[in-house]
Amino acid sequence: MRELVVLSGKGGTGKTSLAASFAVLAGDAVVADCDVDAADLHLVLAPRPRERHDFVSGRQALIRPADCTGCGLCAELCRFAAIAMAARPDGTPVFRVDPIGCEGCGVCVRSCLAQAIDFPECLCGEWLVSDTRCGSMVHARLKAAAENSGKLVALVRREARRLAEEEKRERIIVDGPPGIGCPVIASLSGASLVLAVTEPTVSGEHDLERVLSLARHFQVPVAACVNKWDLNPEMTERIEAKAAAAGARLAGRVRYDAGVTAAQLRERAVVETDAPCVDDIRAIWNNLQL
Repeated sequence: MRELVVLSGKGGTGKTSLAASFAVLAGDAVVADCDVDAADLHLVLAPRPRERHDFVSGRQALIRPADCTGCGLCAELCRFAAIAMAARPDGTPVFRVDPIGCEGCGVCVRSCLAQAIDFPECLCGEWLVSDTRCGSMVHARLKAAAENSGKLVALVRREARRLAEEEKRERIIVDGPPGIGCPVIASLSGASLVLAVTEPTVSGEHDLERVLSLARHFQVPVAACVNKWDLNPEMTERIEAKAAAAGARLAGRVRYDAGVTAAQLRERAVVETDAPCVDDIRAIWNNLQL
């Protein structure tokens, strides 16, 4: 089983557009959208959910007003200023937890002399198994302001691998999150190949270097491609030279093409259209030899 993870050092480089096109070109792969903080692969592949599962992660403090003695020790110990004093109707003090500010560290729970603080698990969102025109897809939705620690990314990848084994699929296409943080680490560790997508800008050059360094640290083979390369050919050549020097295989270039946006508006992957850049994307897919 081969697993391709498409990454970028920042958002907006065309990572999801390429991942969707690869899913169409592969034809028999399991697709996983691991960009759970801002998932948008479903906008192109139009998945039809067949399974829904709650995603529970982390805990949050909850003070029971009836049992709170108003001593204020919890507010004093909270490093995140998430606990504040309020007042009962009779004017006696009582403390409440700000659910946005609470980091779930549990210090208040352990220190409460009255044992008046509950510490329930948080329902952060859901993960889904769906059918698409390209095959099975595993993806997720976080609730508003819910935090993604990488646990949900690891879960999506694990389910994608399970599906691939059950359905006897030889390839998994992963649309990874941007950046180099915990969700990215959870998406690339153990992968067969990483495709790092960048653009010909100074920030694109810097962000690609970070992704290549991360992949090298986890000893994952990496290829690189420059999207919209013709907007700055000189920068493209400089980026490719640095990527090659860092040990990345050069997978190819994709020209700037307004047809990508037109395809998205039609809820299609660009390779399902006759846009000029389709030849570039097909060449990259063939060069990856996945």
